[in-house]
Amino acid sequence: MTARVVITIVLRVRAIRTEYRSLSGAASARRLLMPARETEAIILKTFPLGEADRLVSFLGRSSGRVRGVAPGARRLKNRYGSTLEILSHVQIWYVERETRDLVRIQQAELLESFHKAQSDYGLSTGLAVISEISELILPEHEVSEPMFRLILLAAREVARTGDWHLPLSYFAFWTVRLGGWLPRFDCCVSCGTPFGSKPAFYDTHQPGLFCEKCRRSGMQPLHPEARSLAERFAGERLDRIEYEKSLQLGVRELREAGLCWIEHHLERRLRTRELLETT
Repeated sequence: MTARVVITIVLRVRAIRTEYRSLSGAASARRLLMPARETEAIILKTFPLGEADRLVSFLGRSSGRVRGVAPGARRLKNRYGSTLEILSHVQIWYVERETRDLVRIQQAELLESFHKAQSDYGLSTGLAVISEISELILPEHEVSEPMFRLILLAAREVARTGDWHLPLSYFAFWTVRLGGWLPRFDCCVSCGTPFGSKPAFYDTHQPGLFCEKCRRSGMQPLHPEARSLAERFAGERLDRIEYEKSLQLGVRELREAGLCWIEHHLERRLRTRELLETT
């Protein structure tokens, strides 16, 4: 009886092990055969990875910001071609695995390229600021249709007009607005005094606009022309606004204010912002 019991136990243990291996193998097979996801995307940033691969950060229209590896993308002959350039508008296929933070990019098809604008140093600086802000401001895997459309609109206008000043100002304003950090433009955040026809003041160290009485040392002015332009930005599409000479002061001041508020939220200096001063 004892021998029969031992044999029965051994057989049951073997059966359990066989079943476990079968289930583990099936799970592994499911992971290996996991279908690729597809999304329309904008390439935000790329970094060298190893000898031949590239780390790619992209904003998927249906997936949010995702980071993945493009195998062999740094080789002279690779299947990605020019699809992984900064701000390229692409259709991308990738595989996501539960145990890994980085997805594996399988294929990318170019929908729209800004190579000509990127080849111009002056225009590339404006596009670089858009790229850096988007990379830093967007949370991972959080879908943001408004930001997707904003990035694409700004990049298209830089390429179409051959000038980054108005598109970048518009992009900074709407980034701040979509983020929920846009201050009131009609009165002082400290004392509530209406600005009227007088300038308001701001800086990087604190949010909001201040009146002349509440301003502190080092604050920059935001004149009525810039505040009026902000109202236009809020109600008009970028591609319907003509960059006239009368708008230059407002465009510059509003851009600088927007970049300051973005830096305040990020708690860091934008590296590409310094490039704007060289163009």
